[in-house]
Amino acid sequence: MTDHRPADLLEKVVNLTKRRGFIFPSADIYGGFRSAYDYGPLGVNMLRNVKAAWWRSMVQLRGDIVGIDAAILGPPAIWAASGHLETFTDPLVDCLRCKERWREDKIDGVCPQCGGTEFTEARAFNLMFKTHAGPVEGEGAAAYLRPETAQGMFTNFANVLAATRRKPPFGIAQVGKSFRNEITPQNFVFRTREFEQMEMEYFVPPAEADHWYRYWIETRYAWYRDLGIPENQLRLHEHAPEDLSHYSRGTTDVEYLFPWGFDELEGVANRGDYDLTQHAAASGVRLEYFDQASGERYVPWVIEPAAGATRAMMAFLLAAYAEDEVAGETRVVLRLDSRLSPYQVAVLPLSRKPELEAVAQEVAARLRPLVMVDYDVTQSIGRRYRRQDEIGTPLCVTVDFDSLEDHAVTLRDRDTTAQVRVGIGGVVDEVRGRLGLS
Repeated sequence: MTDHRPADLLEKVVNLTKRRGFIFPSADIYGGFRSAYDYGPLGVNMLRNVKAAWWRSMVQLRGDIVGIDAAILGPPAIWAASGHLETFTDPLVDCLRCKERWREDKIDGVCPQCGGTEFTEARAFNLMFKTHAGPVEGEGAAAYLRPETAQGMFTNFANVLAATRRKPPFGIAQVGKSFRNEITPQNFVFRTREFEQMEMEYFVPPAEADHWYRYWIETRYAWYRDLGIPENQLRLHEHAPEDLSHYSRGTTDVEYLFPWGFDELEGVANRGDYDLTQHAAASGVRLEYFDQASGERYVPWVIEPAAGATRAMMAFLLAAYAEDEVAGETRVVLRLDSRLSPYQVAVLPLSRKPELEAVAQEVAARLRPLVMVDYDVTQSIGRRYRRQDEIGTPLCVTVDFDSLEDHAVTLRDRDTTAQVRVGIGGVVDEVRGRLGLS
């Protein structure tokens, strides 16, 4: 297994994402706002596709997992019970030379800003964003932006249990924004202060916890492989006992080979009964399952696969980026799985002639109920093909002057550049078959 990627890969992908409208620096016209990014026309499509692929695999295709969408703001009581107020900290140090602040365990004793090696003593820095709810500021009105989506699923355990009549093992899934006041945001969208998570809490009988822990490690690893990340760019890393979080009975990360080395894509944790027990004690509400058939009452254990949607999108972009040669020219191509591509089809009339555009618009209208369609009429057809290759569009449909006579179009494949002639009446079925759509 290789342990590095091309040194300039990250720079190339970052430049592509801004140039083509995937990801922009937030507040760009004001010089940017550190660690905040806006997702452009292509990026918002791709990010939605990543989340949709996760939801499909975790909820839609299963009968044992349901979804919720919990609030982003939460009272201090939640975060006191969960341990976040006390333990959700990173070690903060100041460089004595340039006064920059850093996370101690990420700098190897050398200031990234000035090269200094003398720092203040490390002190604990809580990563949660604190705010106030209501018109009067004060501790009685304190609230926090959630640093993870998990707690909303734990606090709603009894509600979901009563509403759905589920029996363990069953899961609650959620996709949503989280906020962490990172000391040293870094590596583009890999570590930011505002990000999206895809988390699921799987409630199981205690005796079955180890089985489901191993099951979800294998299942989540396979999800990244299925969506196109090569096996030699993925690995599993099981945390040593001394490295486990305070709640964890076992944690394994799915790691991706980023340009700086292997780093976490997703964590799968056996959280034991910590969360439900803590919230039950703090709230005075029983958070347990009663099996009427056996008369058994117990607090379920929890297996948690927790992934970052924005981090996953970044990994998919890096894994898909390629350069090859077509007709003697270097071509940049994103070999994205069609389920992730911002557009699945581009419709390209050969010219702006009204009669050609009328046919092209008809073809686009036929395809839009099935897939996301880009419509591009600017520049030469060769340049338009290159542009679609660079943004990862799997199929291009070209409407030319022959289309007016034979009522057919040219279908071009992104990866092979092979072209075939397809009748307009059959173009929807052809696209459906090539993209594996039902």
